[in-house]
Amino acid sequence: MADLSITNNEFLRQFEVTIDNCLARIEYAEQERKIFLTKLCIPDEINSKKFEEQFIKTVLESISERNLRVVPTSPKIAGFVRRNKSYKSLLPVGIKL
Repeated sequence: MADLSITNNEFLRQFEVTIDNCLARIEYAEQERKIFLTKLCIPDEINSKKFEEQFIKTVLESISERNLRVVPTSPKIAGFVRRNKSYKSLLPVGIKL
């Protein structure tokens, strides 16, 4: 799968990507140099494990570039970070998954 072109929609507080006219999004809340990833929404038409993992990975890398800490409150995103230990460095001190 090619790199995804993610948009940060600051007005709606969500990261977005459109595939085949379907909008996938990760909703977030941002405060004090932390970003809380609260909800993962992927339409059934494009929902696959491979797409889901690529989308989460791309969003986490985008957040990393902004030097923010990540608090994944969405179970699917928390599970991804738990399985991919290289992203644990994005978690704030004291947060364990």
